[in-house]
Parts: sequence; structure tokens; C-alpha cells
Amino acid sequence: MYVHDIVNDFYKKIIGKKVLVFANSDIDAACSCKILQWLFQCDSIVYSLVPVQGIQDMITAYEEHASEVKYVILVNCGGTLDIVEILQPEPDVIFYIVDNHRPTDVCNIYNNEQIYIVPKPGDEETIPDFDDIFGNDDTDEEVNSEEEEVDSETEGESRGAKRQRLNEASILRRRERRLWEEKRNRIMFDYTQFTYYGRSSAILMYELAWKLSKDNVDVLWWGIVGVTSQLVLRQVTVERYQSEIERITLHIGRLCPPITTTDDDQSSVHSRSETCSNYTTATRVTGDKDLSLTLYRHWTVEQSLRHSLETATRLRLWTIRGEKRLQQLLAEMGLPLVESRQLFSAMDLSLRRQFHTMMDKMAESHQLDVVFSSFTLHHGCRRRYQAMDFVFAMLALFNPTEKDIKYIDCFQDAVACLSRQHRTVLEEGIERAKKLLTILYRQTHNALDMKQIISAGPFLYMVIQEGSLDACYYSEPTCLGLLAQVALRAYVQTSRKKAAGLPLIVSAPLHGSPGHCIVLGVPPVAEAVPRNFFGKAFEQAAEKTNSQVELEYFDSSVMRMKVEDRAKFFDALTALLS
Repeated sequence: MYVHDIVNDFYKKIIGKKVLVFANSDIDAACSCKILQWLFQCDSIVYSLVPVQGIQDMITAYEEHASEVKYVILVNCGGTLDIVEILQPEPDVIFYIVDNHRPTDVCNIYNNEQIYIVPKPGDEETIPDFDDIFGNDDTDEEVNSEEEEVDSETEGESRGAKRQRLNEASILRRRERRLWEEKRNRIMFDYTQFTYYGRSSAILMYELAWKLSKDNVDVLWWGIVGVTSQLVLRQVTVERYQSEIERITLHIGRLCPPITTTDDDQSSVHSRSETCSNYTTATRVTGDKDLSLTLYRHWTVEQSLRHSLETATRLRLWTIRGEKRLQQLLAEMGLPLVESRQLFSAMDLSLRRQFHTMMDKMAESHQLDVVFSSFTLHHGCRRRYQAMDFVFAMLALFNPTEKDIKYIDCFQDAVACLSRQHRTVLEEGIERAKKLLTILYRQTHNALDMKQIISAGPFLYMVIQEGSLDACYYSEPTCLGLLAQVALRAYVQTSRKKAAGLPLIVSAPLHGSPGHCIVLGVPPVAEAVPRNFFGKAFEQAAEKTNSQVELEYFDSSVMRMKVEDRAKFFDALTALLS
């Protein structure tokens, strides 16, 4: 059932109890857990935090801890699954689900005893009525009892006579049952046909902290990073992101008023920025229009332009003509090549101050959408981090490129980089993000040059072969998903308009598991709302081909399978979607 009062029906229920927290290995979940850790620390709540990568990890972890706890919080995991059916808990175990994956499983929604779903359903969610899903479950029992009555009354008669005496009401009930099942199957197919994302769990946890009067700038920043990750990974629309930004701006204005500036200060402080400070005055957050250029404050301008989705795909930087357009853009900006190739922080001060203005002018003339509403974290006077910087740093920290690194350690590093006390972890994440983005865009350019993105008719697909250079970086679903987004946008820019309406499937070798691969699908570029239909399609294609697939991830559009089954699986998927 849904929780209507997040404070009284969720948080106050776990105060004084030992809590088990399962967290999916993603950025939004890490930010949510950071906020929960802060709240638990404030109220001395004893808890165990267990990162999980998939369904089997969650089952195994629950079996290990089931005897110790009666309260379980699921962060970005479990919402789309029948938790009671999968985990088989004792009747007195309570589950609180904080999951941004949609659609939510109907068994969780209508379980009023053990399951409590913290986020309320959004406007886009159409929850099936209880009677349409569970209303006729007792019909078969009624029919069977009536048949037994007839059998007992006609004892001694022939079997044919008994069958003739089966009353008309039972026949009508069977017909009603069949029609009801057909309707139920149709409703459930429509409800589960697409997978998509709801509100960020991190911002939901921030609102909980706010209602408990336990929020501060750090807690708000963790919520901002969670929201920004959904935009960067194309999980929500720009409109949804903008509505969250408006709420966040109000929270910044509430925490403390804007800093008043003199005319001499306007060059360094944006007049539209809302600024707030927590208990350490050296840390503050500002909100204003910023550039969606990847890590530009920590990289060179040239490299940032090469590895930003909008500029790389719009300018077609994998072509000779695109390279010339980049040089032309820098020249029109008045940015010398020497300056563009050194760290942004080392550029001439006057050029740094004019950089936003120069990019605004060039964005309009070159049709580049590189300005968006964002927030910046200031550590003292010199260190500044855009919310996107944290997202890419955490994305890199989540990616284990060595066999001896466990995903639990990756999760801990990603959570640690959110703390001001572990700034070195954040800096390490930013450096790793530069390397990861370089590899990712190089992979995209190679795929376009070698024509490795192939049209199967109803969808596009790209296969990264085992043994390929840097293939180990794509075993993590988030990184593979980012590669898919970049590759699809780049392909659409070089193809006919029809390509904008086609989804893309990417397959890569599973690191540390020879002979297996990971398969992931992303919706078309032209899709106004990022809804993914590959979850259901993957299930049906796997059943049709008897392929050995593992639907292990909490996002059903990602799966594992044997490499030897991939070709026939793609053939079945083509036939299914044609």
C-alpha cells in the first residue's frame, strides 16, 4: 500500500528499531542512502546497509539477515517485483519501498499488511483497480464446490448423468471467469508494457529530512545530485527535471536568503543565484543557468566539448568536417587554441569570466542546446563543482574495471565522494570519469566508422565483441546505458530521419564471466517520454527461443545471456517487433 504521511507512516515507525537497508547500485540510490545515514545518525537508529546489483543478490542478502531484522527498506530495488513472493518473509516483517523504477508491482500496491510504498503514484501512473486484478480469484473455488455438490447429490448415477446435471449457473460462472481473465491479462499487459522512472528517491529522502527539520546544505546537495543523475542518464524528461529544480530553488531560498552583492562583485557572483550556507560558511550552493559541458571546470575546454553529448553529436566530431567545425567554433568564440587545450582553471581569468557569454552566443549560431538550469557546490573560494561533475565522478566510481574490486567497495566509494571529508575520492572519481568518457566516445566513433550500428528493421543494435579494447568498462549497466545513449544520438545525426524513431540494443561481454554477455535496450531519440518497451519484449523473445537468459536486474530492459544464444535471440526479437 502507498504511504500518505512519510513522517508518521514511515520514518517514525522505524525509530528505535534495527533496520536493514538494501540499495541498488546506482547514483540516485547512493544519494538516498547518504541522506538516510544522516537521519539514522541524528536519531541513533541501528541499521545495516547492503548494496545489491540484482534480484539474486537481494534474495541472498535477505536470507543472511532475515533472522536479525523485522524492518527492511528497499532503495531503488524491489518496487517492480512481488516482494512477498520472492523473499518469502515471515508475516511480521515490514518492507518500506523507496524505488524510482516503474511500474510498481500490483501485489505490492494492494498488500496492506507488509508492504509500504513510500513515493506516491505520479500522474503518469494508472494503477489497475483491485477488482480487475484480484476480484475473481475465488470463482474457481465456487465452481468446484458446486460440482462437488452435484456429485454428492447424484451419487450412484452415471458419469454422463452427473455432467448433465451441472447447473447453468456454474457454466455461466466459468464463462465469466474466462472473460475476466482475458480482461485482466489485457489490463496487466497495458500496465506493464513499458518501464520508466518516477521521482528521484534522493529528493524524496531530502523532503523527509526537511519535514523532520533535519535538512542542511549537504543533505540538499545529495538530493540535487540524485535529481541531476536522472537527467544525465536520460531517465526523465527535461520538464520533469525543471519542476524538481523549481522546488529545490525554493528550499535554497528558505535555508538562507541570497547574498547581496555590490557592483564590484557582479563579475564573480551571478545576480540570479540563490546562495545558502550551512554550519560551515565556506560551503555554499548556488543555483543558476550553467553549461551542460561535461566536467568543463576540471578539464580543458576542447576535451569537454569533445565529450559532451550535445556538442559531440551535433558537431559530428568523429568526422573531418566536424573537427573543422570545432576549430571554427573556438575561433568565433575568440578562445585561442592554446587556452582551450589547458585546464579551465589555468586559463586566463578574463577568458574564464567571459566563457559563459561566449558559449551562449555560439550555442545560438551553431544550434547547440548547452545551457540549462543547474546548481553548483562551492568549497571555499576556489573549488567549484557542478552537480553533473558529481554524477560523472560517481558513474566512474561505480565501474569496477579490475576483477578483484567488488561492487560493494564501488558503492562505498560512490557514497564517500559525497562527503566533504573525502574530497580526494571525488577528485579521483573525476579523473576516472575523464578516462571513462574518453573510452566511451572513442567506442562510439569507432562503431560509426566501422558501421557496427546495424538496423534490424524495428530496432538498431550494436555488439561489442569479446576481446575488444576496453570492453571491460561496459559490464556495468549504467555505463553501458550511457554508451547506448551516445551511440544512438550520434547515429541519428548521421542517418535519415527515420532513425530517430528507432530504439537501440547494445550488447557487451560480461566482465569476469567468459561466454556471457549483457544486453541493454534504450528507447528512441524521438520518444517525448523516455519509456522503454524492451522489458516485455526481452521476456517474450527469450521464451520463444528457449534462450538461457538471466533477468537479474531491477531494470527489466537489462539482462544477461549466453553469447551463443544472442543471434537467435535477436532474430526472435526482430520477428516479435516487426
